[in-house]
Amino acid sequence: MKELQHLNKYFFKYKKQLLIGISITIISILFKVYVPKLIGSIIDIVNNQLQHPENSIADFKSELINNILLIIGTAIIAGILTFFMRQYIINVSRYIEYDLKNEIYQQYQKLSLNFYKKNKTGDLMNRISEDVGQVRMYAGPAIMYSINTITLFVVALAFMFKEAPTLTLYTIIPLPILSVLIYLISKEIHKRSTVVQEYLSKLSTFTQETFSGISVIKAYGIEPQTQADFNTLAKTSKEKQLSLVRIQAFFFPMMLLLIGISNIIVIYIGGQQYINGEISLGNIIEFIIYVNMLTWPVATVGWVTSIIQRAEASQKRINEFLKIEPEIKNNTLKPSEITGDIEFKDVHFTYDDTNIKALQGVSFKVNSGETLAIIGKTGSGKSTILDLIGRLYDIDKGELLIDNKAIDQLNLTSLRDAIGYVPQDAFLFSDTINNNIKFGKENASDEEVIAAAKNAQVHKNIAKFTNGYETVLGERGITLSGGQKQRVSIARAIIKEPKILLFDDCLSAVDTETEEKILNNLKKVSVGKTSIIVSHRISSAKNADHIIVLDDGKIVQKGTHNQLIDSDGYYKDLYLKQLSESSSI
Repeated sequence: MKELQHLNKYFFKYKKQLLIGISITIISILFKVYVPKLIGSIIDIVNNQLQHPENSIADFKSELINNILLIIGTAIIAGILTFFMRQYIINVSRYIEYDLKNEIYQQYQKLSLNFYKKNKTGDLMNRISEDVGQVRMYAGPAIMYSINTITLFVVALAFMFKEAPTLTLYTIIPLPILSVLIYLISKEIHKRSTVVQEYLSKLSTFTQETFSGISVIKAYGIEPQTQADFNTLAKTSKEKQLSLVRIQAFFFPMMLLLIGISNIIVIYIGGQQYINGEISLGNIIEFIIYVNMLTWPVATVGWVTSIIQRAEASQKRINEFLKIEPEIKNNTLKPSEITGDIEFKDVHFTYDDTNIKALQGVSFKVNSGETLAIIGKTGSGKSTILDLIGRLYDIDKGELLIDNKAIDQLNLTSLRDAIGYVPQDAFLFSDTINNNIKFGKENASDEEVIAAAKNAQVHKNIAKFTNGYETVLGERGITLSGGQKQRVSIARAIIKEPKILLFDDCLSAVDTETEEKILNNLKKVSVGKTSIIVSHRISSAKNADHIIVLDDGKIVQKGTHNQLIDSDGYYKDLYLKQLSESSSI
């Protein structure tokens, strides 16, 4: 249970509720265990009256009714206490589930992009849902039934030993055998539980990727192949589940057998002692009830053991991610004032997952309020520069300065609050268009939302929708076209009014006329802001204060638009090519 020690801080947090729940559990068991003793007394009263019919019938009835009322009262009190026991202990497990999910989610948000490149979304989702669910069963039902079982055993055996020590010793003979069998089987359950959870993650990952890429699957007509792959994975997962169920299936029959043996022992040994006058008939009935009362707690030993083993396996998977130290750390707690000066000095960066050298000795400077355009072939390192400015990665070598300070010495929250970023692949949430734009500024007014949409040249499109800005988008914004998604994403960045605006080829899906209008609007809203525009189009770059051309992670050209078209190189060739294409249209 080493991995489950992670939950100790939560048990300590809710110690008051747990202690109340445990106390109620113990009291309720005391009432439950007293019932067989009362039943035994009734049997002895009846037996005594049968053997001595001359005794007073009134006294017999009075004793009988008193014991029956005590049994009813005791059962009612035990039932009420059991209700409150569940209210305290099971509720604590829900609180722990809530806290653990939040802890995992916060950790997910802290981890770098590298982590998400190496781990699949389905697996991440499975750990925060299925695995946490398994852990909750340990934090609630497993603890409740464990306390219940231990208390019942201790109290019931104490009552039994007081009544008939020899019979009690014979009755508990099967219990050590049961303990050894539980230990051996629980080890195997742990192994198989780990494998089952791994396959649940694989299934989650496969289905998540399938649903996300359903348009591609349909376009290529590979539904049968996808179905076959899913069936294979589901079949393997089913076999692993059945393997776990088979070993779990040993518990209950094995326990019933051992309880049955205990009942036979009670009847045989107890019968001999009754004949010899050592115990009463009521004692035998009392012992049979006690043994059967222990049936369910003994049966739950196996169930609880299974829960603990599965929780251990799940918590181990959760701890694997919780123990990961985020690569990007906030080294300064004090907020940083960002004005927008950006400077790269001989910056080198390599993606460790692919070993691709994205940047090799890149140097440039953009002053606050200026605009820089970055041009280059696919894979030349353009987007990497934007990722480094947002500190999604840390550089390998060189210096990256923001306002003449090393970027890793700035408050991370302040830095990212000062940036408005429009990615190449616009990501929108399954929410209203209004809320998607407000993602850049949560408290923005409707007028600000509309103004941002107009500047992004998407207001007219939104106005045509039946529900306008309250239109709820499909997953990843699938309701909108590629160009509309890009423009909503631009509106989201504009409304934030950041110090630094980063545009990563975000006009690739719009026509040249709309592009020109957006660029003119951006020129107005970006006054006093540092803007960096990554693009494949000269039209997006020509008005920038500075232009750099990247090739294979190196700056091969830099200057203004006029300077670059007057000198031979990639920029001039691209300009002439796009000019020719525009003329032919």
